[in-house]
Amino acid sequence: MEKGNENCYPVLMLPIILTSVFIGLMIRVAYVLYHSGKPLHTSSARPFRTLIILGSGGHTAEMLNLIAVLQKDRFTPRFYVAAATDNMSLQKAQMLEEHLICQAGSEKMIKAAYFMKIYRSREVGQSYLTSVGTTLIAMVHALWLTFKIRPEVIVCNGPGTCIPLGVAAFLFKVVGIRWSSIFYVESIARVRKLSLSGLLLYKSHLADQFFVQWPQLQRKYTRAHYVGCLM
Repeated sequence: MEKGNENCYPVLMLPIILTSVFIGLMIRVAYVLYHSGKPLHTSSARPFRTLIILGSGGHTAEMLNLIAVLQKDRFTPRFYVAAATDNMSLQKAQMLEEHLICQAGSEKMIKAAYFMKIYRSREVGQSYLTSVGTTLIAMVHALWLTFKIRPEVIVCNGPGTCIPLGVAAFLFKVVGIRWSSIFYVESIARVRKLSLSGLLLYKSHLADQFFVQWPQLQRKYTRAHYVGCLM
């Protein structure tokens, strides 16, 4: 009888262990959500590793206009990431960085920027059924890229690629690998409602700071910050 009780002991303990792990995970998630959105620690003059997420068309144009006025010495090195099927965005980012090097008049900024690609979660017109598999692939790739880059700051403005990268950054916060602050700037084209990517980041609280360029959006989404027209 005693031997039988000993065999049952690990089985009885398993639900307790799993429950404890689940509760601990929920406490950690609550901690991350509570502390997300707090200002960056700027007492030190050290730079922040910065991940910049590019999207096709207007997304990239707006983002590069924003990066052009960024304090380059505080947000470096800069890692530009675009979808694998986007053939133009990284080229435009490289042109911007080359222009910055020419302005600096030296070669010291050559290693300040890196350019990478990520699998796209869903192509335009792709069925939702087949997009499940591509989304999983994009998520795994996002985890690998985020682990490789380990950014402290993530800047994005609406392309779909910001969702898997944002989720990966949040998971790394939860497990304690790297604390990344996500800054989301909604496109100026979004006047009355958020983009799908923006809405997902806003509702899920993944974005630490959320900026909109139209006052009616700020009134509708009260956690957003109205900053006027940036572009």
